[in-house]
Amino acid sequence: MKVKVCRLHVGYDRRNVLEGVDLELKAGEILGVIGPNGAGKTTLLRAMAGALRPSFGVVYLDGKELGQLKPQEVARQIGMVAQVPSVSLDFRVRELVELGRLPHLRPPDRLGPADQSAVKRALRLTGLEELAERPISSLSGGERQRVFLALALAQEPQVLLLDEPTAHLDVRYRLEFLILVRKLVQEGLAVAMALHDLNLAAQFSDRLLLLSRGRVLAQGRPQEVLIPELLEKAFGVKALVLGHPVTGRPWVEFYLPRPNP
Repeated sequence: MKVKVCRLHVGYDRRNVLEGVDLELKAGEILGVIGPNGAGKTTLLRAMAGALRPSFGVVYLDGKELGQLKPQEVARQIGMVAQVPSVSLDFRVRELVELGRLPHLRPPDRLGPADQSAVKRALRLTGLEELAERPISSLSGGERQRVFLALALAQEPQVLLLDEPTAHLDVRYRLEFLILVRKLVQEGLAVAMALHDLNLAAQFSDRLLLLSRGRVLAQGRPQEVLIPELLEKAFGVKALVLGHPVTGRPWVEFYLPRPNP
């Protein structure tokens, strides 16, 4: 499975947020999408999911134009977890995760054994088995985030798009979440995830895409993208890039110059 983005221009209300974006996402890799607020990270993921139609350029899913595919067909292959997922009804956890099977059903079909198996696996992978009968309203922000990941996994997608997936998780669950994502990628999933935390992005991504003002400033391996000059250009703050003492991957610290005495 491969997603290819070619000369993408996309935005809202006739105003482009992204201009001229090119990228490829392949099975078995994590692409970390980084950049300052307003750079277009969420917009890029929404376009890759088919939720936004480009004003120019094309998104391809395994060689087929995404815009030419039926929504149900896209949903069978691409799962997305939004930055601030929400639901209007107070579903139980299991009920919400079961919604991930809708792309595989035709009304009035009900969940069959294969669907139940997919839901059970999604709950197990995300550590939600004991919470399966709890209402969504009773969960913490981090628990809710895991529920929406489980919903996406229940779709059994080949591409997973994650928008700030660790934003509401504490340190332990943040690391466990990304370790789980890495495990899924090793099984053949393709993942693109937007992250504010550059160090998490560096430790868990195979490649990084650095956005600035709606354009691609750099893309490549973490050590090729996380360099002081590029980071200062993107974020407007000086950066010190070290090697992580355990993994050897880049570790970024931002700083402000000392004021003159």
